[in-house]
Amino acid sequence: MVNPLLAEGKRAPAFTLASSAGDKFRLTDHRGRWVVVFFYPKDLTPGCTAEAEGFRDQHAHFRKVGAVVVGLSPDPMARHLEFVEKHQLDFPLLSDRDAKVARRYGVWRTKKNYGREYEGIVRSTFLVDPSGKLAKVWDNVRVRGHVERVLTALREENAR
Repeated sequence: MVNPLLAEGKRAPAFTLASSAGDKFRLTDHRGRWVVVFFYPKDLTPGCTAEAEGFRDQHAHFRKVGAVVVGLSPDPMARHLEFVEKHQLDFPLLSDRDAKVARRYGVWRTKKNYGREYEGIVRSTFLVDPSGKLAKVWDNVRVRGHVERVLTALREENAR
């Protein structure tokens, strides 16, 4: 479950992180626009690649409704750059090396895989409205159909 402080309607925690675009991404610099922040576990893995390619394939539609899309994981920038190039991603990936942002958003949690417990990112997406509040939160995301659900929610929110 996502940190209860991050319920829809609450202010999205501000952050500044290194971006694969070669600069710093500051959430507060995007006030006045919709921002889709998707947290994913690891570059160049099947599920994360499918999710990133989904956002890439729909990116023109997100831009058309005025949204900025960013992906965020604890991977180092060199790995992000490889991921961006290999899959022609047209949105920035942000490097949260110490998982501080992931913790603030409540997505850095204990996970279980094949009987092993470890800490990591639980795939989650946050739709931040133009005022900086969370309009929609998707926790423990399953990749299939997710990008379309985010785009649909964005269009509905934008139409209000």
